[in-house]
Amino acid sequence: MYTEKPFSQACENNKQPILEVLRTVLDQPALVLEIGTGTGQHAVHFASNLPHLTWQPTDVPGSEKVCLPWLHEYALANVLAPLALDVTRENWPVKKVDAVFSANTAHIMAWSEVEEMFRGVAAITSAGASFCLYGPFNYSGRYTSDSNRRFDESLRAQPGQMGIRDLDDLRALADRTALSLESDMPMPANNRLLLWRRQ
Repeated sequence: MYTEKPFSQACENNKQPILEVLRTVLDQPALVLEIGTGTGQHAVHFASNLPHLTWQPTDVPGSEKVCLPWLHEYALANVLAPLALDVTRENWPVKKVDAVFSANTAHIMAWSEVEEMFRGVAAITSAGASFCLYGPFNYSGRYTSDSNRRFDESLRAQPGQMGIRDLDDLRALADRTALSLESDMPMPANNRLLLWRRQ
């Protein structure tokens, strides 16, 4: 049982800029699936400020309960109990949602898992649904900063086939999974928020 409240400084730094985008993208009542809830800081911040949304936290099996201390502290009626989600499984625990949000996940997944995430998002959404993906990204094989280059080198030195993903590769993947890039917005610390739209 998780009792100590986990904390991510990165979440604290980026939650408000991300919220300002979500206010405009998710302005109607919706069920939102969060892939990779982590500490739960994003979940409670977004759900408390966007009460018209129903927030479904998820994380990899074995980590889905890490967010419980934050969820229990805030006790928000519009945040559902967290679910275990393995993106590589054909059948996800949620069958249909109105939107998907994920932060800092694509670069800690293997590329095959990123492919499965996009496939799964397309499978559980309908035309017009949004998929908001936050994190660091490369452009035409180029880093956007020296800090991102160093971060990518540290990721690729570890097992798991991690690494900062290139937008060109993501767009090609999206084309194969009925998603298209609608917006690419700058965020703090050389990150971006990519808004994909289900076709």
